[in-house]
Order: sequence, then C-alpha cells, then structure tokens
Amino acid sequence: MVPAPILTVLPMFGFLKKSDAPDAARPSWGERLKAGLSRTRAQLGGLFGRRIDEEMLEELEATLLMADVGVEATQYLLDELKAVVKREKLETGEQLERALGELLLKLIAPLERPLDVSTRQPFIVMLAGVNGSGKTTSIGKLAKHFQAQGKSVLLAAGDTFRAAAREQLAVWGERNGVTVIAQESGDPAAVIYDAVNAARARGIDVVLADTAGRLPTQLHLMEEIAKVKRVIAKIDPSAPHEVLLVLDANIGQNALAQVKAFDAALGVTGLVLTKLDGTAKGGVIAAIARQQPKPLRYIGVGEGIDDLQPFRASEFVDALFGKA
Repeated sequence: MVPAPILTVLPMFGFLKKSDAPDAARPSWGERLKAGLSRTRAQLGGLFGRRIDEEMLEELEATLLMADVGVEATQYLLDELKAVVKREKLETGEQLERALGELLLKLIAPLERPLDVSTRQPFIVMLAGVNGSGKTTSIGKLAKHFQAQGKSVLLAAGDTFRAAAREQLAVWGERNGVTVIAQESGDPAAVIYDAVNAARARGIDVVLADTAGRLPTQLHLMEEIAKVKRVIAKIDPSAPHEVLLVLDANIGQNALAQVKAFDAALGVTGLVLTKLDGTAKGGVIAAIARQQPKPLRYIGVGEGIDDLQPFRASEFVDALFGKA
C-alpha cells in the first residue's frame, strides 16, 4: 500500500477543483454535456434555417466531416437522410434537423450498454490508453462512481513507468478513501497481481487497474500490457472482466486507430471517451458506432469528480441539438 500522499502534490496535479465541492448553483450533468458539445452544435445549427436543397446537403456533409463524424458514418447519414427526405417529402431545415437527430440516435444507440460490475467479486477492470488520454483521472472518477453504487473499490497503480501516475492515483485514493496498491518501480503485472490478491482477501467489489500509457505503434510496449492481462487471467480465468480503453475526444479520427490497435492486443470490451468539453469533435461517437462499435461505457465533459457519467445515447443527441 502506498504511504499517505503529501498534500503539496495536490495543486501540482490540479486536483483542488472548485467544481468538486458541493455547489447548489453548479449546472446539471445535462447542462454541462450541452455546454461541452456547444462547438459541434454551433457548426450544425447554422445549417437548418432555410429550405432543403442540394447546397444545404453539401454543407451538412462538410460540417459532419469537420465534426469528426468520419467519411463512412457521414456517407451513411447522408444516404439515409436523402432517403427520408424523398420518402417523407421533407421541405424545411427544421424537418431535416429532426430527421438527422433520429438517424444519429439510431446509429449510436447500440453503444449504450451500461457496465454491470455486480456479476463477479472482485470485478476486475483493466484500463488502457495512451498518455494524456485522461486514463488515470478517469480511474479516480470511476472509483467515486462505483462507491456511489455502494461498491467497495481498490486501485492498482500499474503504471510503474510514470511516477506522476502513481502520485495521481494516490491522491484519488486519499480523496475517495480507497486503498491504492503501488510500488516505486518494477513490473506492472506484479503490482496488479498483488492488488487482485489483496482485493480477494479483503472482499473488495471492484478493482480498477491502471496500466502504463502506450502508443499503439509501439508493438513491444503493447505486448507488455498484454502480459498484464495474462497475469490477471492466471489469478481468475474469467478476468479481467472489463478492458476499458480511454480515448481523448480531441484526437478525432485517430480514436478509431487506437480502438483497432488496443483491441487487437487486449480485446477491448468497452470505451471511455473523455474531454468532450471544449472540442468540436463530438461526432467521433458516430464514427466509432459505424466502424468500431464497442460499448461506450462512460463519457466525460470536465475535470470535476462527477464529470464522468454513463453514456446515454438519447441524452447525447439531445445535448448535441440543444434540447437537453
């Protein structure tokens, strides 16, 4: 177990956030999601104020591509839209906007599959992602999320290559009252092995296992993270019960390449999409749904401890079109 973290590390990693304190005036999750998608919404919003014509459809195509919907998903949506316009004899931009919202919901709804951690004890969640994706911070937020469900949680600091990651996790553990299993250095698989055994001995419900950030092009490093998964399976053949890939929404279409690479190495079972706030890349969810349809377990729109929430497709579409 790590020693109690020194309080002076808190400002360094930005964990003393006003947004973490209870505040009756703080916007609701729906309002924060709507604000986070404001740039994408602004791109779309200027299109629908006139009657439907070929120029409007061409502008919509360009806008969807700029919002990182991707070529394949954009073509799918446009083809479906044109069919709806013809079949239902749509004429106004408002009708087109409503049809687009319905088609987008139909496309991304299959990604809405909430994570159920009650099927095993301990339920072992392995988290992966490139450095800077928000992986370690997401672990802290998930710990709080599961605690709110009445679950006990243990954190495994498997990113032994980056001291900052261990210290970040220690801070989250301190804030949430959660044990963190860590080592100053060494084999990440050994750290997670110890954490899983500790969780089994203590009757812990959920283990959140951090792993070192990996670029999908670094094949030898991807093999190291695959080793971590194999070690977990030696303790419990059914584990890890969830392999979550954390993606930064700002990287747009690169997210698809990351999903493919990590899935090939680890068998990704779910996604976490962070940093949807302040980005015009909200459409990447449509691209994922069309090309790499993995369950999108959680989305994040800020740095507060409750700014990571389960993905709800209708909620996302409503926020995207300003209805939340």
